[in-house]
Amino acid sequence: MNKLLGTVALLAIGTLTAIPAIAQDVPMPWAYGFPAPPPPNATAPTPNPPVAQDNVVKLKVQGSDLEFTRAQVANRFGPADWFPSDHGPVPEIVAKGREAANIFACSLCHYPNGFGRPENANVTGLPYDYFVQQLRDFKNGARKTSDIRKGNTGVMAGFASKMTDAEIEAAAKYFTSIKYTPNYIKVVESDTAPKVRTQAGMWLVEEGEKAGQEPIGNRIIETPISSHETEYNRNSRSGFTAYVPKGSVKKGENLATKGDTDSGGKITACVACHGMDLRGIGPVPPLAGRSPSYIARQLYDMKKGNRNGAWTAMMAPVVSGMGEADILAASAYAASLTP
Repeated sequence: MNKLLGTVALLAIGTLTAIPAIAQDVPMPWAYGFPAPPPPNATAPTPNPPVAQDNVVKLKVQGSDLEFTRAQVANRFGPADWFPSDHGPVPEIVAKGREAANIFACSLCHYPNGFGRPENANVTGLPYDYFVQQLRDFKNGARKTSDIRKGNTGVMAGFASKMTDAEIEAAAKYFTSIKYTPNYIKVVESDTAPKVRTQAGMWLVEEGEKAGQEPIGNRIIETPISSHETEYNRNSRSGFTAYVPKGSVKKGENLATKGDTDSGGKITACVACHGMDLRGIGPVPPLAGRSPSYIARQLYDMKKGNRNGAWTAMMAPVVSGMGEADILAASAYAASLTP
């Protein structure tokens, strides 16, 4: 099983060169899917070639009448869609990408329903203008990663740089029209978390002799409810559990609603721009129910100056006053809310 999952992980890296990060001093590597900060000599991951997949055995997932082979599930330019009734007509760039330009289908990583995974992003229900701006920011080099080992950020930038305006608009119209539904991510406060291993930027629960619990410490461990469904079958309805330290949701609520930081300082409350329920206002994106790992990465990338797109300036004074504990708490609280 681990070998099979390892094969799937190669899909996230692709064959593009990752864009180097500006900074590598990551004090919260858990958000990037690593157990420790990068060493001084860390480099971008080496691109992996595609791996042959089984194209004989038919796979099934619960709730779907369809059957696909592993090769169809993992097809970079037309991955399987288990639940076509979960969304409307899919544009070509989302369903198949553009093979001539080596642009993978958006649905490969973000799923056909756009819900995504902790190592990338949920792209549903975002404001249209915001969605378009993010692709342009990737295209213009304004969105980088603070951890050079996280190769899919550079891969995404490579795709965006070759997408046409029509493809960007088609993807934006499609994903922003999909409503993000509750219960995809369950936040659990705990002193411990399952023992996990890192694979392509995502935490997978250890199995067999390595299984067990360990102190959660100052981390959020976001992991698939079923590693097999998420990694092997790429089941877009199979969600995640985010284990967060006890008390972090309440701390995050105080920060989000009152601007109270862990150090006793004050910042602009998140609700001032993102709405009282953090479901977004106008062009400001929703945060409620989204991946806490993704939210934490974005806050840290903005704090370090690695994400500096058109609207990031409004966040600069907020993130500058946030420490690691504040980022963790805010991310945990936002993820715990109903989208």
